[in-house]
Amino acid sequence: MPKSPRSTSPRYTPEHAAAGLDHAFPEIETWPNQFPGYEIVVDDPEFTSVCPKTGLPDFGHLVIRYQPDRLCLELKSLKEYLQAYRNLGIFQENVVNQVLEDVVRWAKPVWAEVKGEFRPRGGISTVVIATWPRGKKNRK
Repeated sequence: MPKSPRSTSPRYTPEHAAAGLDHAFPEIETWPNQFPGYEIVVDDPEFTSVCPKTGLPDFGHLVIRYQPDRLCLELKSLKEYLQAYRNLGIFQENVVNQVLEDVVRWAKPVWAEVKGEFRPRGGISTVVIATWPRGKKNRK
């Protein structure tokens, strides 16, 4: 059986892969932590963004877990930050990693984890988990 011809242009370009990462996200405000050694869990069950390739909406459940050091994330500004993704074309994997980078940037926690559970589209759902501190990159 002959193979079907492949398109000469890639379906996903480097521009698709980097879409949304250069967006000017709003600042996440912080306030001074008063207690050591506890965990904060922030739950966003109605997270939305847009696929940069198809323009279709992505719906997900985003959970941010972190142990504060000297600063805690202020929730209203965090909500406004997360709403900035609403109409932004960005891959689900990049959403989770960008949120983690910004949580670490603003709160400077002892550790942090961001988990995105994205609803199915075309029969496939995605779960993306990013943690900080990050391990060494192991790329080939």
